[in-house]
Order: sequence, then structure tokens, then C-alpha cells
Amino acid sequence: MTVTGKPALKFSLFELAGAFGDFGTIIPLILAVALVTTMNVGYMLLFFGIWFIVTGWYYGLPVPIEPMKAIAVVVIAEKLSAGEIAAAGIILGLLFLLISYGPLLLWLEKVIPEAVVRGIQLGLALLLVKTAIGFITADPIYAGIGIAIILGFFVIVTYRAAIPDLSALVIICTGIVTGIALHGCPAVHVLSFPSLVIPAPADYIAATYSLVPSQALLTVTNAILATALLTKDLFRVDVPASRFSRTIGLMNLTSVPFGGFPMCHGAGGLAGQYRYGARTGAASVCAGVIFIVIALLFASADFLTLISVGFFGALLIFVALEIGRHSVKTSSLPLTLLVGIIALLVSMTAAFVIGIVVAYVMQRAGARRRQEMPPC
Repeated sequence: MTVTGKPALKFSLFELAGAFGDFGTIIPLILAVALVTTMNVGYMLLFFGIWFIVTGWYYGLPVPIEPMKAIAVVVIAEKLSAGEIAAAGIILGLLFLLISYGPLLLWLEKVIPEAVVRGIQLGLALLLVKTAIGFITADPIYAGIGIAIILGFFVIVTYRAAIPDLSALVIICTGIVTGIALHGCPAVHVLSFPSLVIPAPADYIAATYSLVPSQALLTVTNAILATALLTKDLFRVDVPASRFSRTIGLMNLTSVPFGGFPMCHGAGGLAGQYRYGARTGAASVCAGVIFIVIALLFASADFLTLISVGFFGALLIFVALEIGRHSVKTSSLPLTLLVGIIALLVSMTAAFVIGIVVAYVMQRAGARRRQEMPPC
């Protein structure tokens, strides 16, 4: 049975451990964006921290804040300007704030088959595995250490349930200590007050055709519908999709104009935080405080590069397993597998469109067979 209402925040070592569950997704993307654009990593992390705290309190659950992945991928590949990124975030912020109050999102939730949403979850899990393999092969020694830490805690927690799974926390701390030992302690850079980013008209035009369509589709399916579905799976709490859409709209409209990167929620981040111990919004509050401290005192990419990508690869592998485990709870396993594989091989957009077409073809074929069956 699904319950409603906001769970109480419970600060504990379990929640602190879970706070690190999505760092393996967030930090590599933000670092890559900072390296290829003029965006300030400090401002990006600052707004991530602020909204982690806000959503942790608002939902009472470890609802994650993630970079909008479709935008991040295009930005990294094509080195787009800060104005185009800001324009995309503002457009998407307005879009998701508006649809959170109208019937469109409720209609989408009804017409998009559950098996297609599960397929998007599976596709995300497979993409995380692909990314993790790239990180692991780039630094297999540290990846092996990270995997050993995670498996070690798995064995400990199996036999001693009262002990929290601190593997993500231990991995991040190990990465920082190792990085300082090899490269020295990063300099302290105090973050200054952010300045307003005003996109030019040309930025809005470019963002509308190059960034907004694919990201809007991914946000609806993964950040809103799949996250709402996984919230029921993990916590038995029914969070309306409109609430996720509303916070996505607000966080982008208040952050992107001041140097923040476009943000959303995500089923992968939710699975990651849950996998490493998060059960309430206290984990999100802890993650937010950590990001804000890093942003205010270490506002440079030097601090983030301390941690070997091998450690992130280890974290992502087990996050992918967590989300993949829930993706197979589907009404049509063949359709879910089809959508997941297309998402891995082509794109999330193609997977969604093909999945919708196949789902309705299957539905029509099933209806026709039922009509042709002779009465008993």
C-alpha cells in the first residue's frame, strides 16, 4: 500500500553515507562542463547545494538534484556558450513550471505506458554502466579499490544490519586523501557573489533547437515520471509528478540566471542515494551542505580533480545495478528491454518514440485478437 505525506527528516550516519550516493554522477558532469566552458564551477555547485537542502526539506525524501544530462552532453561535445546554457535552463524552467499546474503532465502520465517509463529507467542504467566502464578502464587500480570497498561493506551490512553502508563516504574520503597525497592540497578560493547571466536573443534561438527538445523529453520521462514511479517502489510514498515538475521549474528559474547549470531530479540519483543508505530528506540536506562548503571555499576545478575517476566508476556500477533492478518490475519485459537497448545504442529520444509506437501497436494487436476470439 502506498502512503502519502512528508516523512520526517532523520539525521544519522546512514543518511550521511547516502548523501554521497549521487556524487559519482554529478561531479564528473559538472567538472567536464567547467573545463570546456566559461561557467564557474563554484556557482554551479552552490546552487546544487541550495536546492539539495530545499528539496530534502520539502519532500522529506532523498530526492536528488542532478545536471540536465542531455544539455550537459551537448555542451561538453560542442562547447556551447554560457548564454546558450542559461537560455535553455530558463526555457525549460518556464516549461516545467507551467505544465505542473495544467492537465498536460497528468495526461502524459496516463498515456505514456508504464513499460516505456521502465525502459527509460533501464536505458539510464545501461548508460551508467557504459560511463562507469569508461571511468574504470581509465583508472582500473582505484576502481578496483572502490569496488572492493563497496563489496566489503555489502558483506558487513549483510551480517550486521545495524552498521550503515558507508562505502560511498569511504570511497570519496579515500579519493580526497589519495589526491592530496599525490597532488598536494588545493588552494582555497573564496567564492564571490554571482553576477547575472543575461542570454542574448540568438542564445534563445540556438537553445530552442539544439538543447531544449531532447532534454524536455528526458526530463519528463526520467526526472519526473520515472522518479515518481521509483519513489513508490523504494519508499511507498506517492509524490505527484506535478510536484517534481514544479520544483524543476523553480530551481532553474532561480539558479540558471546567476550562473547555475540547468538542473532536474532523476531516478538514477534516487536509486544511488537509496543504495548507499539514504531513507529521508536528511541525506539531501547533508549533500547540500557539502556542496555549499566546497563551492564557497574551493571554487575551482582543482579540488574536484583530486578524486580519481576510477572511484566514480565503482560508485556508478552499483548505482546502475540498483536502478536496473527496479526497471524490470514491468508489465511488458520485451518492450522495456527494447526501449532500454535503443536508449543505450541510439538515444533516449529515439527509445521513447519507438517505445510509444511499439506499445500502441501491441495494444491494438491485443485488442484485435480479443475481438476475434470466439465467445465461450
